[in-house]
Amino acid sequence: MTRQSDIAPVHVIGGGLAGSEAAWQVAQCGVPVILHEMRPQRMTDAHKTQGLAELVCSNSFRSDDAQANAVGLLHQEMRRLDSLIMRMGDAHQVPAGGALAVDRDGFSDAVTAALEAHPLITIDRGEVAGLPPDDWDKVIIATGPLTSPALAEGIRALTGETALAFFDAIAPIVHRESIDMSKAWFQSRYDKVGPGGTGADYINCPLDRDQYEAFIDALLAGDKTEFKEWEADTPYFDGCLPIEVMAERGRETLRHGPMKPVGLTNPHDPEVKSYAIVQLRQDNALGTLYNMVGFQTKLKYGAQAAILRMIPGLENAEFARLGGIHRNTYLNSPRLLDETLRLKAMPRLRFAGQITGCEGYVESAAIGLLTGRFCAAERLGQPLRPMPAETALGALTNHITGGHIESIDEGPRSFQPMNINFGLFPPLEKAPVAENGKRLRGSAKSIARKHALTDRARAALDAWLAQPSDRAVA
Repeated sequence: MTRQSDIAPVHVIGGGLAGSEAAWQVAQCGVPVILHEMRPQRMTDAHKTQGLAELVCSNSFRSDDAQANAVGLLHQEMRRLDSLIMRMGDAHQVPAGGALAVDRDGFSDAVTAALEAHPLITIDRGEVAGLPPDDWDKVIIATGPLTSPALAEGIRALTGETALAFFDAIAPIVHRESIDMSKAWFQSRYDKVGPGGTGADYINCPLDRDQYEAFIDALLAGDKTEFKEWEADTPYFDGCLPIEVMAERGRETLRHGPMKPVGLTNPHDPEVKSYAIVQLRQDNALGTLYNMVGFQTKLKYGAQAAILRMIPGLENAEFARLGGIHRNTYLNSPRLLDETLRLKAMPRLRFAGQITGCEGYVESAAIGLLTGRFCAAERLGQPLRPMPAETALGALTNHITGGHIESIDEGPRSFQPMNINFGLFPPLEKAPVAENGKRLRGSAKSIARKHALTDRARAALDAWLAQPSDRAVA
């Protein structure tokens, strides 16, 4: 039997959610890991701490509904596969209606402590400047959207590809005590009760029509971050648009997005319907900080504070963090990666997380989970077992590694970062029908389809787990 001391380590570059999850999975399979994290030796434009798995944007892992929501299903699958990120997310959740949101500092501290305590994980604080050394025969690159320039240039030189990129924006965080609750109120949309919540988990700030129009005018006129010439044509990811960009696309866009007024009633004036509503979600376990939901912004700090204080209830808001913007980089993965996330041009390298072209905390960690398992199995000489396409994990992997339209000359077209969604799953063989056998229509049809997809996914995962284990005894 091979002793662990005889097994060469796997190197994981990047200590974000994907790298932390990948390192955990490799070590849990009985394979030594060296986790390389450049912070605090070299910081990024978005990170504020040296903690592993630091959340730099929202503190939400989004919906935890495993029956009718694709990301909730992904949560469930990751929990079944011993995800460190989900374990610590559950342990440090804060009320957020039907979503799983976490205390960002407690979460990061717990992930860091777990990785530091693992007997097979060594954490190396220092930058990997350029491609990994040749004697690192098993490497997972999970450097995220803020990959250091030296490593990014090495990847570009190796692949011959021009890296794709997009801008990602960060939402402001407000001190709870500075919110005027004589104008705002607590309520979840449609009073929905989620994990650890009460149905009154968000702070809501209402605007009438005149206030909304004045707010839109200010957004459009506000002083914004200017991009460098080489960044000018970089597209935004549509799931994380700055509020000013949404306003530029139409004055009513925000009312149908993060400022939609549906499912909420103002107890201070219940007879009057709000024209628009801004929601804030608890951001830490103490309940002292609240995140402005969907309010990513590229406004400069001076203009940003002034414009956000136009929102009723936030006139005297004190900000723990103002919004910001940074450039994200990701690979043309369908062209560059194989089905187990190896770089075709250099198979000793695997990629995980947002750099692969997935989007979102949970999705990044999920790809880290799979990459870690693939790498450990390969190191131990065990068969690589891709996830069934019917599962959320399998659907997400297929999106990254080849789920795109092919053309003879150009290969995959229009590859863009993507959150997990039911559109990535293989179609059902038969459309769900009502109990009487009749065709379903409208919302009943949509709900039945989602339930059928999640039921099928659970059955596929059950069958996958019933196969001989790919784990070594740790």
